[in-house]
Amino acid sequence: MANQVSREITYALRSLPWISVPTVALFFAEVRGYSKLYDNIEDSPYGWSGVFLSMLSFLFFTDMGIYWIHRGLHHKLFYKRFHKPHHLWKIATPFASHAFHPVDGFMQSLPYHVYPFLFPLHKVTYLGLYIFVNVWTISIHDGDYRVPRLLRHIINGSAHHTDHHLYFDYNYGQYFTLWDKIGGSYKSPTSFEGKGPHDYLRKLREKDLGASNGVVASKKDLGASNGTVASKTE
Repeated sequence: MANQVSREITYALRSLPWISVPTVALFFAEVRGYSKLYDNIEDSPYGWSGVFLSMLSFLFFTDMGIYWIHRGLHHKLFYKRFHKPHHLWKIATPFASHAFHPVDGFMQSLPYHVYPFLFPLHKVTYLGLYIFVNVWTISIHDGDYRVPRLLRHIINGSAHHTDHHLYFDYNYGQYFTLWDKIGGSYKSPTSFEGKGPHDYLRKLREKDLGASNGVVASKKDLGASNGTVASKTE
């Protein structure tokens, strides 16, 4: 798509202020005592073990929430109005990671905000997790499909999300493939089968290189044949 990166950046910059308004309101509610956020490790009956367990439960809870919200946004009642703008990019770049319609972007962030109203969570841990999920969102749009072989069908990485953009009805998950497998929407990434976008580009380059080498070879053959004709004439 022409000027894709600049269009992704422009769309993200237009949407983020609108997404931030309700997000900041929720943050205020969370830190002003309406949530179960706490300041000190001693404030939790579970101590450090509670911090580590909350990290894991946060990831699994938000992964579940985002899966169903994301899948719901693909319903015909909502897709065209709210989610389609994000799917303009078939092969996304990292700049597409936040290029959402404001309603779409806020809805998919809701599980992050709901969690601390339901479960105890250390404030600094919450901040760290919030940074992590934003970095993760960027990473699944970056086109780097490298995932340890043993985790390929467990971790929802860039290869899975690229196929989501390409094939639409698959791989709605955020971090894991668990809910896609439960919901019947899991698709093994085409890049793991040698049929992904990078493979397609590589084959095109090889084809172009072969064609150019063929042209060079034919020119050499033509030159050689012209030299033979000239020697016979002499």
